[in-house]
Amino acid sequence: MEHVVAAAVIDARGIVTGWSEGARLLTGHPAEEAVGRAATDLLAEELPRLPAPGWTRPVVVRHRDGHPVALTVTACPVLGPDGEPAGWTLTAERPSAPEPTVAGRAFQQASMSMSVFDPDQHYLRLNEVACKVMGVPEDVLLGRHFPDTVEEAEHSRGFNWHLRHVAETGRPVRYESWTGAPSLNREHAWTTEMWPVREPSGEVVGVALAAFDSTEQYLARQRLALLNEAAASIGTTLDMVRTTEEVVALLVPRFADFVSVDLLDWVLGADEPPPVPDGEVVLRRVAHGSAREGTPEAAVRLGETDVHPPFSPPARALREGRAVRIQAGEPDFMRWLVERNTRDPEGRRFRTGVHSVISVPLRARGTTLGVLVGVRIAHPDDYEDDDAVFAEELASRAAVCIDNARRFARERTTALALQHSLLPRGLPGQAAVEVAHRYLPSGSTAGIGGDWFDVIPLSGSRVALVVGDVVGHGIPSSATMGRLCMAVRTLADVDLPPDELLTHLDDLVTHLAGYQEGGDGDEVAELGATCLYAVYDPVSRRLDLAAAGHPAPALLLPDGRAELIRMTPGPPLGVGGLPFEAVELELPEGAVVALYTDGLIEDRDRDVDRATGELCSALTAPTATLDALCDTVLKAVLPEEPSDDVALLLARTRALGADRVATWDVDPDPAHVAATRQAATEQLAAWGLEEAAFVTELVVSELVTNAIRYGEPPIRLRLIRDRSLICEVSDGSSTSPHLRRAHAFDEGGRGLLLVAQLTQRWGSRQTDRGKTIWAEQTLEPG
Repeated sequence: MEHVVAAAVIDARGIVTGWSEGARLLTGHPAEEAVGRAATDLLAEELPRLPAPGWTRPVVVRHRDGHPVALTVTACPVLGPDGEPAGWTLTAERPSAPEPTVAGRAFQQASMSMSVFDPDQHYLRLNEVACKVMGVPEDVLLGRHFPDTVEEAEHSRGFNWHLRHVAETGRPVRYESWTGAPSLNREHAWTTEMWPVREPSGEVVGVALAAFDSTEQYLARQRLALLNEAAASIGTTLDMVRTTEEVVALLVPRFADFVSVDLLDWVLGADEPPPVPDGEVVLRRVAHGSAREGTPEAAVRLGETDVHPPFSPPARALREGRAVRIQAGEPDFMRWLVERNTRDPEGRRFRTGVHSVISVPLRARGTTLGVLVGVRIAHPDDYEDDDAVFAEELASRAAVCIDNARRFARERTTALALQHSLLPRGLPGQAAVEVAHRYLPSGSTAGIGGDWFDVIPLSGSRVALVVGDVVGHGIPSSATMGRLCMAVRTLADVDLPPDELLTHLDDLVTHLAGYQEGGDGDEVAELGATCLYAVYDPVSRRLDLAAAGHPAPALLLPDGRAELIRMTPGPPLGVGGLPFEAVELELPEGAVVALYTDGLIEDRDRDVDRATGELCSALTAPTATLDALCDTVLKAVLPEEPSDDVALLLARTRALGADRVATWDVDPDPAHVAATRQAATEQLAAWGLEEAAFVTELVVSELVTNAIRYGEPPIRLRLIRDRSLICEVSDGSSTSPHLRRAHAFDEGGRGLLLVAQLTQRWGSRQTDRGKTIWAEQTLEPG
C-alpha cells in the first residue's frame, strides 16, 4: 500500500477547520464533508485525552464506508495571539510493518501468541499466531481498544485488568486462565506472560505479552488432581454402593457428562468369582450420575440388571481387560446406540448428543468386578489415549476400594452368621431368673466383634449369668468367642465357683494365645478377652460373681434405686498369674441385674462415669416388661454410631420360698435311711407329687446310703420343687463319686447307675464343706 500522510486542523472547540488530500485518501471523507464537523464524528472510538504537546499515539477513525481505520497520529498545539492553545494540528499515517529484521521475523514467526499494547490497552502490534487466535488480520486490530475487540466476559475483564496493572505498576505478571478466544470453538488453557515496555528514560510506553496454549498440560494436571482427590474421596466407607457413588460424584461433570458403575451379580452377593463370560454380559446398575437433572441418559434404573451384547463397550472392556473408547460415527458406536434405544423400557433415548464413550473394567487383585462407563455430551472433546490411561488408573483404585468393601461384607456376613450360631437362641426356662437380652453387631469398619452372653442352668435351680468380650473384630474374634463360650459352659457344668472358673478360663486363653503365636506365648494380649461370671441361687437369694477385666454390672432394686455393684475386677483373660476376687451379696426378690459389654458405655468421645450414670438412670424407667426395659436402656445409653458390638443381659431375680424347699439332717446310721425315705415320701404327698414318689424313694435311698457308707458327717437331704424335682444329698467328704458298670457277681456298684437311669440328669458339685450329689426328675406339667 502506498505510504500516505494526512493532515488536519482542529480548533479549540474540536471542529475540523483544515483537511488535506492525504486525509481524504486515508478516510474516504472529502474536505467539504470533513471541514466544519466535530472531530469526534470521524472517530471510531472516544477522542483520546491530549497530553503534553507533541504526543504520538494510535487512533482509530471510521472510514466513509464504515470500517475502522487504525492511524498513528501526532498532535501539535496551535497557539493564538495571546499564547494560549487555539487548536491542534494533526498529522496521521497508517502504521507500517516493521522492517524484516531478524528480531521482526522472530516476533512474527513465534509459535506462541505475542502482542504489544500501549498504556491505554490499544493494539500496537500482533504476530501471526495472535491474529489467528483473534480470527482477524493485524491491520483490523491495530489502534483499537482491547475491550472493543472481544465479547464482555469474565476472562476478558481479567485480561484487561492485567494489562492496566502492568502499565500502571511497571511490574511483569504471569498468570494462567481457562478461556476461549474469538476464533476458537472451545475454551483453552493459557499461560500468559506480560511485561512493561520502557523508554530509555524508564517511562512505560507499552505492554508486551506472550501467551501459549497450555491445554494439554492443564488437562494433565486436572487428571492428576482427580487421581489425588480419588485417594481421599473414594472408599471412605466399606460399603460397595457408597463407594461406587463416590466414583460417580468425582467424575461428573469434570471427566464425563454421564457416568455409570455396573457390577457383576456375584460381587454384590459377596460370593467367589466365576469366569468372565465370553459372550453377552449381565451387569447390575449400582450407581450412576449425570450433569443434567434427572439423569436422562440412564437406560436402566438403579438396582436393575442390563444385558450387554458382545460388541458393546462394556462387554469388550470386561473381556479385553482394558479401556475401550468409541466415538460418534464409528460403526460399533451407532450399532450400540441403536441396540440400547431399542431396549429402553421407558422410551427414553440414550442418543442425547452423545459423541464419545469410554468403558473401563473394574479389576482388583486379578479379579474382574464390573465396568465403569463414561459418556461425553456437552463436553466438547472426544476421549483420547491420555483419558484412557487416566480412566484405567482411576478404575484400578476404585476397584480396590470396591473389592475391600466386598471382602468386608463377606467377612462381616460370615462373622455375623458365626456369632449368631454361637449365641444362645432360646434361653432355657428356669425358676431362678427372668431374662431379656439384646445383641447389636457393630456397623463400623472394624467389623463384628467378639461380644457374647449366656444363661446356663445349674444344679439346685441355680443359674449362671455370663457376659464377655473378645479383643479384636472379625471372624478370628468370633471364633475365639465360640471357644470361650463352650469353655465356660463346660466349666459351669463342673459347678466351679466364679473366681475358680475364671482362673481356669484364664489358663485356656493363655494356652490358645501361645498356640497361635507359635507356642512362645509372647503376645498373649492378642487373644485377650474380658468376662463376667455370676451365679444366682433362688433358694438362698445369693449372687456370687467375679470379673476378669470386665465392667461391673448394674443393679436395680425393687424400691427403684439403681447402682453399680461394687467389685474389684481382676485382669483380663490371657494375662495370667493374677488372682480373681469373688463378690457375694444377697438380693431381694424382683431385683434386676444388668450385665453388658463395654460397647454400651465406652466410646472415644464419651466419659465412662457419665455413661454408667445414664445406664443406672435408664434402668429406673418404668416399663411394662423386662424386654421393653432392654430397649429403653439401649435408646438412652447407646451412642448414635456405636463403634463396637453391644451385648446387654437383664435378669430379674426370683426366689424359691420355704414352701418349695424341704431339708432334713440325716443321722449317719444305715438304720435311719428308711425314716429319711419316708419323710421324703410324705413331703411329695404334701406337694401333690405322689406320681414321683416311687423314683424319689429309690434315689433318696441310694444317695443317702452312699453318703453314710462312703461320706462323712454332716449329711443333709434337700428336696427342691422347681420345674423339675431336685433331690440333693450333701456330706462332709470332698471325694467325688464315679459311675461304673457293675459286673454280674458284684454285690454293689449299681447305685449311681440306677440313679442315672431313673432321673433326667445327675451330678455332683464341690462345696465349702464337702460335696453335694444331686439328681433331677422331670415333672408332668400340671
